[in-house]
Amino acid sequence: MTVPALRNALKSLLTRADVENPDGDAAEILCAVLNCTRTELILRDNEIPDESTEKAVLMARRRAAGEPIQYVIGQWYFMDRAYKVGEGVLIPRDDTEVVVREALAAAKNIPDPVIIDLCAGSGIIAITLEKELKNATVYAVEKSDLAFSYLQENIELNQAKVEAIHADLADCVNSFDDASLDMIVSNPPYIRSDEIAELQSEVQYEPRLALDGGEDGYDFYEMIIRLWTKKLKEGGCIAFEIGEGQYDRIAEMLKTAEFTDIKGYPDIQGITRAVTAVI
Repeated sequence: MTVPALRNALKSLLTRADVENPDGDAAEILCAVLNCTRTELILRDNEIPDESTEKAVLMARRRAAGEPIQYVIGQWYFMDRAYKVGEGVLIPRDDTEVVVREALAAAKNIPDPVIIDLCAGSGIIAITLEKELKNATVYAVEKSDLAFSYLQENIELNQAKVEAIHADLADCVNSFDDASLDMIVSNPPYIRSDEIAELQSEVQYEPRLALDGGEDGYDFYEMIIRLWTKKLKEGGCIAFEIGEGQYDRIAEMLKTAEFTDIKGYPDIQGITRAVTAVI
């Protein structure tokens, strides 16, 4: 079977399964199997070996069954870097670019910044900060065994100098001295417990541990502010990714904890997706 013929076959399979973007997902699968870019895929019309065809069809069937395309492919890009992903780790999303860009802006004028990423998951925040900032010391804390394995793999994949810490964020806080950090960054779980079952089917594949923010969605924000604020230096910054409609409550938490210069930042749809504050 030729490349165009297989792409059409995969697209038909995915269309019958009501996949949202059948042609795009078919292309992603073929690019992964053939180890090529989208542009290179368009130019290919050669025959595909049987084993490659079989692999592509199996991947398409996984996608048709509802598995996220990122898990099917086994990796995804975030801010132009590749990250390994799979069952047990949160999928990188463009929403997270908002908090990363604001964290970079806040840290760029700090000489030799010391930064910690709490609830680090696959490591996209910690790795991006370490790669983009000069002389930064970056720690990444992750509790989940599966997510931590991806964190370690992605640190190696991106040749990042990030120290990965396999621990609950409440258990490792005393490993850091008070006033030792310039910045705390986190994309913590922030979905209300009772809303998780209502999320789209693809999201149900992602680990509940990375989604469940407690009864009202604010458990981790409260915990981080309560336990970790004293670890920041005077003038240190905290940066959170937040869910839609959560800014006012989190801003009030930060104000109560005596943070100042509290600011929210929108995504391209105008939804406030990040908040920063200074202690």
